[in-house]
Amino acid sequence: MISRSKLQTQQIAKKLARKLLNAPHRTQASVIALQGDLGAGKTTFTQGFARGLEIHRHITSPTFLIIRRYGIPKTDWNFYHLDLYQIKKAKEILDLGFKEIIRNPKNIVIIEWAEKIKSFLMKKKIIHVDFKHTKNENKRVIRLH
Repeated sequence: MISRSKLQTQQIAKKLARKLLNAPHRTQASVIALQGDLGAGKTTFTQGFARGLEIHRHITSPTFLIIRRYGIPKTDWNFYHLDLYQIKKAKEILDLGFKEIIRNPKNIVIIEWAEKIKSFLMKKKIIHVDFKHTKNENKRVIRLH
């Protein structure tokens, strides 16, 4: 997909969030792995995704906190936002309860800089979202797979 603005990026994310929220029974968390260059739209996507879950708090990247949890309104589910930009070794996230978070089917998890923990994600069913800059500073290529 091509996004020509922050709003379009957020709209793409909002649609995905609504589909996941209404998905049939799952056995593990829904995990969305975001990858792309710095400033390519990962946090903007996450903001739109949260709005699609009806979370209206201002969403910022938890770069120094690494992880933030939000309750999803009208459900007993949680939305976890991880920003792994600052981690040096994948094992660092284990102390934050990562394995328990992704095992719980009532969790929806977005991970910025997911490539830093690919060894923990390899055998999981995950939605990968790749972001690429273009020559136009407002235009992004967003690839979901």
